[in-house]
Amino acid sequence: MRSFFPLLALGGVAQALYFYIDGTQPRCFVEELPKDTLVVGDYKAEEWDDKQRAWTSHSGISLYISVDEIFDNDHRVVSQRGAQDGRFTFTAADAGDHRLCFTPSSTSGRAAWQSAKSANGGIRLHLDLAIGETSEIDSKDKNKIDDIVTRIKDLNARLGDVRREQVFQREREADFRDQSEATNSRVVRWILFQLVVMGCTCVWQLSHLRSFFIKQKLT
Repeated sequence: MRSFFPLLALGGVAQALYFYIDGTQPRCFVEELPKDTLVVGDYKAEEWDDKQRAWTSHSGISLYISVDEIFDNDHRVVSQRGAQDGRFTFTAADAGDHRLCFTPSSTSGRAAWQSAKSANGGIRLHLDLAIGETSEIDSKDKNKIDDIVTRIKDLNARLGDVRREQVFQREREADFRDQSEATNSRVVRWILFQLVVMGCTCVWQLSHLRSFFIKQKLT
């Protein structure tokens, strides 16, 4: 496996492989990595099921992953425990040999029995290891990111439409309020004008009646 990983590094993104682990000892590989090299690994652990006569994955399986810098007194850069499947990533801070170790465990108890029965071991671990530049490794994730970016742009566009609609509604409300105030002002002025006309008419009628009564008494 030591000679296998450098070939994968040249390809940028590695193809998937699988190997067996007995469940008691970690399975380790040594890989020489250049400085600032990004490593992304996707894994899936399976156990043999006699009832189904197949390798199966279940929630009782867990995997401990560690990465040590051999050139730096085994300085540990990754210490991760995950479920039966998942992903781990790290970036080589300096150039040199790195030891990648995988230690599975299972609550079913079948791993030890399968290990004693078969030379392959009790856990089958699928590993898709990618070594290379970020642009090459994250090509799959870019589609997801592009989809998320598209959705965000759509949401921003809808939010802009909502804001424009709110501004339009506020402008309509302002216009309606101005029209209502202008109409109320005209109604008040018309009422005042009518009151003035009615007052003048009453005064004229009273004056006319007074003059009429005065003339009638004189005659």
